[in-house]
Amino acid sequence: MSERMIRLRGARSNNLKSIDLEVPRGSLTVFAGPSGSGKSSLVFDTIAAEAGHQVNETYPPFLRNRLPKWTRPEADEISGLSPVVVIDQRRLGGNARSTVGTITDTWTYLRLLYSRIGEPLIGESSHFSFNEPAGMCPTCSGLGEAVEIDVASFFDLGRSLKEGAILLPGFVDGGYWFDKYASVDWLPVDTPLGEWTEDERLALLYGGEHIARLGVRRPSDFEGLAAWFERIYLHTSDSISDTKQKAIDRFTRSRTCPECGGDRLNAAARAVTVLGRTIGEMSRMEIAELADVVAGVKETAVAPVAAALVERLRAMDAIGLGYLHLGRATATLSGGESQRVKTVKHLGSSLIEMLYIFDEPTVGLHPHDVQAMTGLLERLRDKGNTVLVVEHDPAVMAVANQIVEIGPDAGAEGGRVVFQGTFDRLRAADTPTASALAKPAPPVGEPRRASGVVTIEHADRNNLRDVTVGVPTGVLTVLTGVAGSGKSSLAAALVEQHDAIVVDQRPVGANRRSTPITYTGIAAPVRRLFAKASGLPAKYFSANSEGGCPECKGLGVVYTDLAFMDGQETVCETCGGRRFTEEALRHRVDGLTIADVGDLTIAEALQRLADPSIRKGLHHLDRVGLGYLRLGQPLTTLSGGECQRVKIARELREAAEPSVYVLDEPTTGLHLRDVDTLMEVLFQLVEAGHTVVVIEHHLEVIRRADWIVDLGPGAGRHGGRVLYEGPVAAIRGTATAQALGLG
Repeated sequence: MSERMIRLRGARSNNLKSIDLEVPRGSLTVFAGPSGSGKSSLVFDTIAAEAGHQVNETYPPFLRNRLPKWTRPEADEISGLSPVVVIDQRRLGGNARSTVGTITDTWTYLRLLYSRIGEPLIGESSHFSFNEPAGMCPTCSGLGEAVEIDVASFFDLGRSLKEGAILLPGFVDGGYWFDKYASVDWLPVDTPLGEWTEDERLALLYGGEHIARLGVRRPSDFEGLAAWFERIYLHTSDSISDTKQKAIDRFTRSRTCPECGGDRLNAAARAVTVLGRTIGEMSRMEIAELADVVAGVKETAVAPVAAALVERLRAMDAIGLGYLHLGRATATLSGGESQRVKTVKHLGSSLIEMLYIFDEPTVGLHPHDVQAMTGLLERLRDKGNTVLVVEHDPAVMAVANQIVEIGPDAGAEGGRVVFQGTFDRLRAADTPTASALAKPAPPVGEPRRASGVVTIEHADRNNLRDVTVGVPTGVLTVLTGVAGSGKSSLAAALVEQHDAIVVDQRPVGANRRSTPITYTGIAAPVRRLFAKASGLPAKYFSANSEGGCPECKGLGVVYTDLAFMDGQETVCETCGGRRFTEEALRHRVDGLTIADVGDLTIAEALQRLADPSIRKGLHHLDRVGLGYLRLGQPLTTLSGGECQRVKIARELREAAEPSVYVLDEPTTGLHLRDVDTLMEVLFQLVEAGHTVVVIEHHLEVIRRADWIVDLGPGAGRHGGRVLYEGPVAAIRGTATAQALGLG
């Protein structure tokens, strides 16, 4: 019987406490537990990582070097695995050439149709690819839009360079870039930029020949601000930090390509029709509608292509993606939409005995839509596969063969199996999840009094139909409605029209050196504490400076490139992973070395480090329920929900005046028990005078809102209308009202 089990012995990844576990194969198992308890460490960092690694080992070294890298987990034994397919919530890349059509291969089928039966015939399917020279629009190179640097937004023309006229990030008084540009001796650095000549401004922006026009010798090391911005912000990797994205949004603008009108293709490809429609017109049709149109293709020569395309489109419609269109850029999809798009690839697979791992597949789904997703999970299981799901939604737990709960708490207080069994047995157990399931739904409360109103006027993004709606200020408003009804589009219109602040779940740190210490700005006060106690300069207590171990450069690990074999990351032998020099580790504050400080949780640091600036920096992280994070934990390891709460903490700490905040599904990744903590955080923002607008499906959040704007009635072209706006208690006659039990 043991061969029908996934067997783990002594699993120790991250916070796991040497877990022993057997998970039945050929079943649907849900992994539950409080946020940060170790579910992802067990499912993704242990089971998926080992399965992925073992599959990679079957390939020759040359191919292994080009496959996704899996770090082998710490465990005594892992057996009973199958080839793994991980379907997570990571958004589908920032590549501007990636669309719903290209990522699902539906565009490939559509191109093939046009190349075979299109009128007029112009050649192979590559002539309809916006990623190939034969098909792409020559003006926008197949992107459909032109991104331009908005140089006018670089400056405050009322200030001089020495007074901070350059508004770009990094140009703070006393900083490197500020000093470099404010000390240029061939420009009038003391004169407001509004009084400069056109040639002087062009010289600052573009350098080169524009400097020569000023009659001065061209400096060899001067870089125009436009080139500087392009190098730092635009010529970068797909994985960019939250700060960089904000800068790109602020200092660039994009417009639809004037040549192709956003179709991405050249004139020849844009002129070809099938069933009287161009390929651009079909790419803008909703998937559900497009399936019906393609089904009308009757030419026998392309019958297999049309049938395959219709089958894929219907599968996408069946899992709630029928409102998307093939031309939609994948970078604009939510995490939940991204996950369902990835799932489509596996619906028609005839492979069995596979291991499918899902990360919260109900994210982005209205309670009305959850059944379609649970049905998909059951179909994958019933074909003979093993399905593991990290999930908090009771509706998914209810269809599972087995629940495994990890807990009992987050961080160091978690990492244990506290329950394994059926959903009915879980309800009778004494665990955090069982307690949350037994908790009665909160009543709809008395709404707060609004301080005013901001109006979204004539919103027409995507499926919105000239929507004008008022959002009360100083209270919590929830935007609700089925998936694809227009909630995100309405929130985007609010951001655009009223400069609202988006608090999303994108990563807050782009590299492993970003930690709660660096993010909160307490690194300098911590170093000063040790400098005062030791008599050494503060730089000797920085792992990124003089205090860093010279062998590993302050990282604690050494990466060895093994050419065609997997690279090896090992703990630095010199510092033992402590990151600092022996001299730095010799000094202590309250019995702690500088490395020990990184091992403290935020809650422990508040108790042991008495410096007021340290307490001020960490206080709000503790208030938003992140007291279990360790000060030295890389921010790249945080979940989406944790990233969002880190950003909320920053706003609580830094916001000087009332603002409008927009949050997209803040309950993502949160255990039922932790929703209470989130609500307290949102109420803290409201009590500080801010306006909070949340896109959310979680019924507990909706019940506790002050105001609700419900969109629908359906998705895509069947939605886009405001069905109800007002206090929660009065909503009737919509899918949201039914889910709330209000009729």
